Amino acid sequence: MHTSNNNTGGAVVDNIIPFTPEGEFYFNKGVRAFRKREFEKASKWLRRAVELSPKQPVYQCQLSVVHTETGDYHTANQILMNVLADFGHEYVDCYYLISNNYAHLGLFQDAKKYAKEYLNKAPEGDFKEEAEQLVSVLDIEEEEDEDDDWAFEEEDELMMHQESAFYYMERQQWKEALPILEEMIRLFPNFVSAKHDYAVCLFFAGEEQEAIELEEQWHEREPFSLHSMCNLAVFYFHQGKAQQSQGHIQKLRNVYPIGEQQKLRVAATLTQVGEYAAAYDRFCRLEKGKLKGHLSYYKWFSIAAYHTGEPSKALSLWEEGCTRHPNLAEQGGPWQQG
Repeated sequence: MHTSNNNTGGAVVDNIIPFTPEGEFYFNKGVRAFRKREFEKASKWLRRAVELSPKQPVYQCQLSVVHTETGDYHTANQILMNVLADFGHEYVDCYYLISNNYAHLGLFQDAKKYAKEYLNKAPEGDFKEEAEQLVSVLDIEEEEDEDDDWAFEEEDELMMHQESAFYYMERQQWKEALPILEEMIRLFPNFVSAKHDYAVCLFFAGEEQEAIELEEQWHEREPFSLHSMCNLAVFYFHQGKAQQSQGHIQKLRNVYPIGEQQKLRVAATLTQVGEYAAAYDRFCRLEKGKLKGHLSYYKWFSIAAYHTGEPSKALSLWEEGCTRHPNLAEQGGPWQQG
């Protein structure tokens, strides 16, 4: 028997309200997928959100971030430029996001221009520190490009010293690396990383206090130096001085360098100070093809993986690392460290 809720005797009308999702529904799905690093799904849902709610610039900004994460920097910037054209006075963060994308593309002049524009329009904005650091890094890049007066012979000599020091440091042969680095500092005083590598070797060769004093002096002169922040975070961590170490760790959490070598340095440092989840996330973003020659890439990545609940990934990395760098096997597996 059919029961009708229509008391007028007319045709039965089902009391159902059709569900038509709006942009917010798809935006939330996209954000959840993004947080799970399911970028294809995130892009799909966010594009749908933009279609349904084209007047919501935050949806477009989030979609641009997905493109940035997948390396599609040009598309990300096209989206952000559209947001600026329509909502520029309200969404000044776009200037920083655009500058970051240009930096990844190697278009440093454009990156610097938009970073400065962001600082001009939002001097106390959420990305203030990141934008200032980006401008600082780009200034250094420009100085290095302009200061190209070394003879080829000198460049070859520097390369030889650098490779020798790198060889010993990767194998934790700190005392063997020290005299090479001392000579590098004497011959090439403008080669900044040599003095910071020298401090690392001093520290692990047993001269901890001297290493810290040197690094603190350099940090005072250059408070935004990535080398100093990394070294001091590790030095103080090893000495059990959690508060001093944590100050530098917090700064490193907000640093996203441009070059793969610098990215590796931050990821390895975060692993060494027990910030495994943050380190693992950084390692997953690295371009492996550019870092296969680094024993430290396999060592610290495998340790970070092991301590974030990825033992099979850790073992795979360690085995590949030992195949490429037999000396790695002498340093003990990731399960023995941390």
